[in-house]
Amino acid sequence: MVTDQQVRRLFKLVQTTDHFGTAAAKAGMDEKTARKYLGLGKLPSQIAKEHDWRTRKDPFEDIWPDIREKLEVNPQLEAKTLFDALQRENPGRYGDGQLRSLQRKIKIWRASAGPAKEVFFAQTHTPGRLGQSDFTHMNELGVTITGEAFNHLIYHFVLTYSNWETGTICFSESFESLSEGLQNALWTLGGVPDMHRTDRLTTAVQKADHPDEFTRRYQDLLDHYGLTGCKTNSNSPHENGDVEQSHHRFKRAVKQALLLRGSYDFASRDNYNRFLQGLFNQLNAGRKQRFAQEQQVLHRLPESRIEACKKIMTTVGPSSTIRANHNVYSVDSRLIGERIEARLYVERLEIWYGQRRVDTLPRLRGEDRHAINYRHIIDSLVRKPGAFDNFRYRDDLFPTTRFRIAYDSLKKCHGLPVAARQYLNILHMAARESESGVDEALRILIENDMRIGDEQVKALVNSKQHKPAVTEVHIPDVDLSAYDELLQEVCS
Repeated sequence: MVTDQQVRRLFKLVQTTDHFGTAAAKAGMDEKTARKYLGLGKLPSQIAKEHDWRTRKDPFEDIWPDIREKLEVNPQLEAKTLFDALQRENPGRYGDGQLRSLQRKIKIWRASAGPAKEVFFAQTHTPGRLGQSDFTHMNELGVTITGEAFNHLIYHFVLTYSNWETGTICFSESFESLSEGLQNALWTLGGVPDMHRTDRLTTAVQKADHPDEFTRRYQDLLDHYGLTGCKTNSNSPHENGDVEQSHHRFKRAVKQALLLRGSYDFASRDNYNRFLQGLFNQLNAGRKQRFAQEQQVLHRLPESRIEACKKIMTTVGPSSTIRANHNVYSVDSRLIGERIEARLYVERLEIWYGQRRVDTLPRLRGEDRHAINYRHIIDSLVRKPGAFDNFRYRDDLFPTTRFRIAYDSLKKCHGLPVAARQYLNILHMAARESESGVDEALRILIENDMRIGDEQVKALVNSKQHKPAVTEVHIPDVDLSAYDELLQEVCS
């Protein structure tokens, strides 16, 4: 087969060689073929007929109208789904190898007669103009802290011009997480861009029929930093495309860094946080030139941060509890009937009374949960032991598993009234003396199969004798050789 290169060579040789046969031979073709191309004055590729006919019969020709109708009704249908349906409806007619033919036919239909595709419009980004942020879940990466699954999110902030990014660990898409994450980003950045865009977070953006665009707390945060807020339109996550794409790149980088590290487990949350911040620094290292342009036009930070907390004024109920963000917390019984201020931060709840912080509690994640500290209510329970067994939050009054075992043992030996009274005495001892000391005394009684009672626990707690060490359980390695021999006998 004559190539374009041969004919080009022939065209050059006929101009420099006296004998035509010699020129044809040097071009690698006979004289007849050479005269044909010389007469046409065209290359082989220019005279070849375009292949526009099928080499074999289309196996889907007779049923294509039905397939096309289904695609027109539901364009999201995949070729594999339609092919599987064809095989079920026509047993033996279509082989697995014909799937590729149907995929190609549907692909051509989509490109020539299918529905129009969404167009993404490239945007011009200006230094220092826009920062975008969003939350992204990290659970899929399987990070653990001292062996325990660490379920969390990252508040992710990105400058759209340089793609400089940073993030903060959080546990919900609350306003407190948004406020702390945004402020962390701005202070790490060392300046403030013109605008900040989020998606339609309910903690920041009002509903469509509300006269205000943003919630009061979020608008106060924007005003404090001199930011102009903007939001995406409904069902338009691509409008926050820079941070959305950064989510994928960042999580892929975290995954690779974890693989390179050789472990998904961290000794503490601080170690994991340092790991993430080091990764952000590494990712930002290649963006220094464009980031320097952004830094030149960023606005100055205010003199201080704004508190990232929600303040709730409430009255402590007769059960010595308050309700904050759909969760129940116990407080000191001395505050029953008093008006207190609960300050809800990202990970803690502060109780303020008389312009003074009187307690700090871990914040609950989610809704309809409760955190009851037995120390807040034990004095009243000791006086009313009959209320214990049916107490709504009774399970919160077993600080460790050994306390629960002790209560069950007391019920078995003495019945409910005596068991409740003795167990509450034990719990009162833990509140007044030492929870760890009482737990250790219960361990000794349980492991030595001794009688459990409030007097026995008190005697052990007050005893100065050396406590026996915790029993260590050693499980020997399983010897599978006998099992292997059994398999070999069966196989033979």
